[in-house]
Amino acid sequence: MTEGGPWHRRHWVAVDVAIAVAFVLLDTVTTLAGTTWWPRDPGTGAWVLLGAQILAGGTLAVRRVAPLTVVGVLAAFTLTVTLLVSPAGMLEPAHPDGLWAPYSTLPAAYGPLFYLQNRRIAFAVLAVFTVVVMRPWDSSFTTMTIGLLRTAVGPLLALYLDARKRMVQALVERAERAEREQHLLAEQARAEERVRLAGEMHDVVTHRVSLMVLQAGALRVTAEDENTRQAAEELRAAGCQALDELRDLVSILRTPSDGDRTPSVGGFDDLVAESAAVGIPTELVQEGDPAHASPVVGRVAYRVLREALTNVRKHAPGARVTVRVEYDEARLRLTVHNTPPTGRPSSTLAGSGSGLGIAHLRQRIDLVHGKLRAGHSPDGGFSVEATLPAHVPTAETTV
Repeated sequence: MTEGGPWHRRHWVAVDVAIAVAFVLLDTVTTLAGTTWWPRDPGTGAWVLLGAQILAGGTLAVRRVAPLTVVGVLAAFTLTVTLLVSPAGMLEPAHPDGLWAPYSTLPAAYGPLFYLQNRRIAFAVLAVFTVVVMRPWDSSFTTMTIGLLRTAVGPLLALYLDARKRMVQALVERAERAEREQHLLAEQARAEERVRLAGEMHDVVTHRVSLMVLQAGALRVTAEDENTRQAAEELRAAGCQALDELRDLVSILRTPSDGDRTPSVGGFDDLVAESAAVGIPTELVQEGDPAHASPVVGRVAYRVLREALTNVRKHAPGARVTVRVEYDEARLRLTVHNTPPTGRPSSTLAGSGSGLGIAHLRQRIDLVHGKLRAGHSPDGGFSVEATLPAHVPTAETTV
């Protein structure tokens, strides 16, 4: 957990130990008070059982890391007490119709459903645990009802908290998705406005300058004075040059941004082929369906791969490169790993970049709320790993 999280999550070990101590004290006090299995005339066996109960309750300290173990220990203790009472007859409780299970069974029943991924195993274990606590074969209706509540409250609370956690997580993800969509739609709106202004500037200015050029051309033909004709020709030539420069400028403004012109995941094969063509053995491994990646995410991934392969050519001559791309409905993961170089990098080639390639990639990846990790690997090589959301809504995907 991060340092900014809730106190009970940052110090969960201390919380669980405190819970274990509290329930051990509760069980010990209530047992000695004669409300559970404690006999009227306790002997050595009763005190041994009391020590076993303390140890069983103490397992609550590991209820997060080993929930099944905690349930198993408390179920074994409860079953042992039940068998010693009947049919063994070695223990005579002061209250024969009481509940033999300690109160520690209440938080113990909470663990399997909340901390285990396999719900089937959790339900099966809790069903057996409930039967052991209820003692349906030789108990009263009241005792069975209390036993059922003892083992049902924890699982019901666990199911509620788990559902609440999933709902909160879904709401947070929806809010983040809406924020990304708003940002990208704003970028799209700015690009469209730039294209509109470029068109208006082209129509208005071109019309006026064209008139100037035509009038200068007419003046050059009709003028009788040589100086006037020469001035008209210079004015006409300047107007034509201005029109050419205006067309170039408008074409730049109308051209989509670099992000829109960058190839998507379909260009991975070309990048790998280019790398192999210059003598760097490069292998591309793709898993899943590339259609899961939206165009925006695909272009960001393309930049990551292009920058990573460029860095290999500059800094790791003779290295072998493995490119692994994993697609699924939720994310795209791109990993570029190169083995240690076999030669010394060229100082001219290594110093040709700005040194800001990875930093710029981080900025672009942060824009789509992805993650980038780059660093040396244990084998002496270098790895770049980018994890991106599979879909980032933009205006172009809604057309």
